[in-house]
Amino acid sequence: MDEQRYLYVSDWKKHEVRRYQLGEKNGTLVAGGNGQGGGLNQLNKPRYLFVDGQQNVYVSDQNNHRVMKWDKGAKEGIVVAGGQGGGSALTQLNGPYELFVDTLGTVYVADSGNHRVMRWTQGATQGTVIVGGNGEGAGANQLNRPEGLSFDQHGNLYVADRNNARVQRFSIE
Repeated sequence: MDEQRYLYVSDWKKHEVRRYQLGEKNGTLVAGGNGQGGGLNQLNKPRYLFVDGQQNVYVSDQNNHRVMKWDKGAKEGIVVAGGQGGGSALTQLNGPYELFVDTLGTVYVADSGNHRVMRWTQGATQGTVIVGGNGEGAGANQLNRPEGLSFDQHGNLYVADRNNARVQRFSIE
């Protein structure tokens, strides 16, 4: 839900994202909606959403291994993280899940298939690993399918580490 109390819904079966006002039945298409695919006007299994203060919608496009930003009213999105196919290079993601975007436009994404959390500064062509990235595992510096992430008011990052059945806290600089 955004600051204007619109509800955003990611429909992974229809490969689209819709925005709803209270009581509205059909909603307004805000991302995707052009069938399953990898074009800039398409999504392939959209998962998690982040909506900024200007109602721009960020989507973790899981099967396209990318994070897309759809400006309010746009007919197509722009790739802000990944988009180079699934893989483990710093230019790639592998099945991205939850994401967070800070006020500077920096994207943080749970790169689940690579067992890491990545940070992509605005306009960057590659990201940096900020948590994990040390292979799948249960060690303090490892993750096993991270799916959720959140920040507290002190800048600590909390990661829901699915296959380790734990939530870890990290101090991020």
